[in-house]
Amino acid sequence: MSDLLKDFLDVKAVEFGVALNTLKAYRNDIYQYAEMIKPLLPQNVTTEDIEDYLKHLNETNCQPKTLARKISCIREFYKFLQSEKIITENPASRIRLPKIGKSLPFFLTEKEIKKICNSNLGKGKEKDLSLLRMRVMIKLMYSSGLRVSEVVALPENAINYDLKQILIYGKGSKERVVPVTNEVIKGVLEYVEVRDKSLGKRKSKWLFPSSKSLSGHITRAGFFKGLKKMATEAGLDATKIHPHVLRHSFATQLVNSSVDLRSIQKLLGHENISTTEIYTHITTEKLANEVKKRHPLMQYKKNNQNEKV
Repeated sequence: MSDLLKDFLDVKAVEFGVALNTLKAYRNDIYQYAEMIKPLLPQNVTTEDIEDYLKHLNETNCQPKTLARKISCIREFYKFLQSEKIITENPASRIRLPKIGKSLPFFLTEKEIKKICNSNLGKGKEKDLSLLRMRVMIKLMYSSGLRVSEVVALPENAINYDLKQILIYGKGSKERVVPVTNEVIKGVLEYVEVRDKSLGKRKSKWLFPSSKSLSGHITRAGFFKGLKKMATEAGLDATKIHPHVLRHSFATQLVNSSVDLRSIQKLLGHENISTTEIYTHITTEKLANEVKKRHPLMQYKKNNQNEKV
C-alpha cells in the first residue's frame, strides 16, 4: 500500500504539478481510507466496500465538504491504479459527491483590519520586530490579496519598490505580479530596518526570516497564532479569524468597489473564474444604499418630502 501511495503522489507531483499541501491531504486521506478497509488491499475493494467506509464517515459527523474531498481523493487514487493496469475498473467512479451549499466567505472591514494592526501582541514597544513583522504581513495580505503560504515565503527581492509591485510564485509554481500600496511599502522599509539590526551580520534570502523554523522563514502556523492573538486584543471574535479571511477581505473590498471579476481573478491567482465568483456577494449596507439611491419608489418618497417642506 505504501508503495502504491508513493507512486500515486509522485505522479500527481511530477506530471500534474499538484501543490505540496494538496499532496499532504491526498496522503492523509488515502492512509485513513487504507486503515479502514483492512485487511482488504485497495485493488480488491468493491464499490460496496467504499460505500461502507463513507457510511462510517457520515456516522462520525464528517462535514459534506470534507466528505467530498475524501471521495475525490479516492476516485483519483483508483483512476491512477486503473492507468497503471493494477485494476481494470474504478470502483469509486459511481460514488456520488454530496451536495455542498456555497457559503459566503467571512471578511473583515477596513476598520476591523486597522483595529487588528493597532493591537500590539501584548508588547509595549512599537518598534518590536515581531510586532512590525505581523503588521506588515497582515497589510500585505489585505492590500495585495496574497495567500498565507505566499506571504510567509516571500524572498527578500520579491518587492520592486520603484514599480510598487510584488512578484509572487503561487500555486503550481505560477508567477503573477500584484500591486503594493505606498503605505505598505513604507511599513516594509520600517520593518526591514529593524529586522536588519536584529540579524546583524547574518543574512537571509527571506523577507520574513525565522531562526526557529526549518524553512528559514516564519511558518504559516506562527503567523496564524500571531493573527489570532492580535484579533483577540483588538476585541474581535478570533474564532472566526484566520489568515485566509484577509484574502477574502481584499477580494470583497475590490468587488464592492466595482472592480471586474477577471481582474480580481488575476490578482488572486485563481486558475478558474468560478473560484472568484464566490466574491460577487455584496455587503448589506452597500446593497441598501444602492436601493435608496436608485429605486424609483425611494426617489418618489424623497420628492414628496421635498414638496412638503
